[in-house]
Order: sequence, then structure tokens, then C-alpha cells
Amino acid sequence: MSEQDLGTAEQEVVELCRDLIRIDTSNYGDDSGPGERKAAEYVAEQLAEVGLEPKIFESRPGRASTVARIEGEDPSRPALLIHGHTDVVPANAEDWTHDPFSGEIADGCVWGRGAVDMKDMDAMTLAVIRERMRSGRKPPRDVVVAFLADEEAGGAHGARFLVDRHPELFEGVTEAISEVGGFSFTVNENLRLYLIETAQKGMHWMRLTVDGTAGHGSMTNTDNAITELCEAVARVGRHTFPVRVTPTVRSFLDELSDALGVELDPENMDETLARLGGIAKLIGATLRNTASPTQLGAGYKVNVIPGQATAHIDGRFLPGHETEFLADLDRLLGPRVRREDVHADKALETSFDGDLVAAMQSSLLAEDPVARAVPYMLSGGTDAKSFDDLGIRGFGFAPLKLPPELDFAGMFHGVDERVPVDGLQFGVRVLDRFLDAS
Repeated sequence: MSEQDLGTAEQEVVELCRDLIRIDTSNYGDDSGPGERKAAEYVAEQLAEVGLEPKIFESRPGRASTVARIEGEDPSRPALLIHGHTDVVPANAEDWTHDPFSGEIADGCVWGRGAVDMKDMDAMTLAVIRERMRSGRKPPRDVVVAFLADEEAGGAHGARFLVDRHPELFEGVTEAISEVGGFSFTVNENLRLYLIETAQKGMHWMRLTVDGTAGHGSMTNTDNAITELCEAVARVGRHTFPVRVTPTVRSFLDELSDALGVELDPENMDETLARLGGIAKLIGATLRNTASPTQLGAGYKVNVIPGQATAHIDGRFLPGHETEFLADLDRLLGPRVRREDVHADKALETSFDGDLVAAMQSSLLAEDPVARAVPYMLSGGTDAKSFDDLGIRGFGFAPLKLPPELDFAGMFHGVDERVPVDGLQFGVRVLDRFLDAS
């Protein structure tokens, strides 16, 4: 990349990110939001402007994704997928320092909903692809770019729809990169760890139901559905599942042990997690299965004991531990509670090796001499679960060099979400190098 082209891409990524943030794509999980059509059209325009032929796929009115393929120097090689989602979780403007859909620049950051989850990566991908198309620099192999709907509600209207209905779009693709990986954690001035996501927990979003005996609120009732359900939910919410160390977490702990110069005990991580700052939220939940109560519902009048009560649980299980998780959960809930999945998906885990990993390591090191790439597990999930059904090996690699004081993990679905301008520009440089090396 020439210095002039590099400057153009670095300037452009900021405006692309701001433009995407200004397009409200809030996903409420019930089709009541604005959808992603405007964002899909914007992305398609940016790609078409430099000579690509993007296609927009609408799974239902307003729920749209954009896909394009860039021809590589050697189309016979297996192709690479870069995927991102354009939907975001909702935001209440009154809670924010800057309007969440303004894309304002302040304190060296681009502010807004989606700044880190994940319109930053969408913008970096667009900036790099647009520069390469303008300059005629083909990637070594075919690259498919996909900007997807509905990831924040499980991906049924985005990645899952494309995998099920249009698998031909991903013909020849064997590897993929996407969100929540490649970000930095500063150990000291001589070492920055860049966490590459190689695993993610599976999910069981579930509804719990208890039936009881309805009656007058003034009378004694020993079969109160609310009482039974609340006791069960409390048992789940207070339960600490046992530590289970997967290969990815073991590798991360070994790398962290070496970086910190201390011996780490997975059974006693409180002190270590305290030293990890914001990323402790990401790492702590990868040591065990989790189940978080998130919603309660019952009744319609204060003096009527309802005949039914419901609750919702966000359950996440480690790779290889789904059966144990569900058995533990049923034991905690007891025989009176019925559970049914609202949304369920598998866990993923791949090894931290191969040419793609080497390309990540080399591209990071070229832009940050104290960089060290390390594998980690994501406590949540991404669209990589859907693409795994096509045999596509997925990694989280959205490179960002972050200031040590920034609570990056807290930005996901949080208030005052923002991404450093120089972090976006760093990501452009790393992604361009990565494409050349991959």
C-alpha cells in the first residue's frame, strides 16, 4: 500500500464508521426495529462505487444483508470470508454523553451505538476493500465480504438465512474472520497481548414456566406459581458452576501466566482477574458454564394470585459441556419448572495454528513491535456459529490497538460505546497486511 493510499483509507475509515453509526439499525429481537435495509444499501453503494457487484438479500421486509466476492490472484485457492453484522442493540439517548446515533468525534474517539459492536469492523473492512479495488491490488485468494442482519438476536434473519438459503455465496470458503478478537491488552510498555477469538460458548436462551393454583390474593395459597418460580430462579442465579478448563482457555492462561510472570490457578482466579481490568468480564465467564436470570413475568392484578409464572434465563455453556450444563440446570430448577429453548446454538472451538493465524501474528507485529497474539474464548456468540455449518473455520480478528485505560469489554452493549480514531486507523493497516499475508 502506498503512503497516499494508506492515508486515504485511514481517513475514510473514520467517516465510514460515522456514517454507519448514523444509520439506526437497532434490533429489538421482535422485528419492531428499523431493520438493516438502509445499512445494507449504504454498504452496497460503497462496494459498487469501486467496481464490485454486491448483492442485497432480504430475508423478510427490512431485514437485509449485503454480500460481495473479490477475485483473488489465485481463485483456485480456498477463499476467505470476512463477515460483520450491521444491526446493533438498542440505546437510550438520555443515558449517553453523546447521542448514540450521531457518530460524534470527541476525545479522540468515534462515539455511538455500534462503535465497537461492530460497525468499527464493518468500516475497516469497507475502507480496506475500497482502497484495494481503487489501486487494483488483488488479494492472494478470493475474499467474500458479508455485512449481515440480525446477529444481535441470533442471526436467523441474517447469517442463518444465507447459510440455509444461499450457501452458494460461500462456495470454496474455508476460513473466516469477524468480531470480538484482535484487540489489545497492555501488560506493560514492552508487551501487548492481542486476543484472538478461537472459541465461543454455546447458548440456551430459555423460558421457564411454573403452573400453580389461581386464587384471591387475600387467601392463603400453598401452590403459588410465583413463589415456586422465584425460588427456582434464585437457586440458578446464585449458583456457581464448576470450573472447566477447555484447550483454548488453557492456552490463554499459559500465555497470561508467562506475560504476568505468575503461576495461575484456574480454581483461584480472583486475584488474577482483578489485574486484567476490563477484559476480566470477557475472561472470567469462560472458566465455567453460566446461567443468568434476565426476565420475570406473572399476574395481571395485585389481588389475584396468577395460575402461571414465567422467567427467562440466558444460559451459556463451554465447548464439550452442554450435557453437564443442562443436567445441572434441571437439578437446580426442580421438577415443577418447565424449561423450553427460545434460542439455542452450539459452542465452537478451533486450534490456534495454521497459515491464517500466522498471518494475524505477522500483521499485528508489523504495526506494533511489542504485539503478541494469543488465543481466547468469547463468553458470548457470533455469526461464526452459522458459518461453521458450512465447514468454515472461524476466528475473531477485528484488530484494534487500544489505550490501556479504555474499558473495551464494557463497551459491548454498554452506555457511551466508542472506538479510538487511531484504533480504527491501526485496524486498517493491520487488515491490509493480513489480506496480503493470508
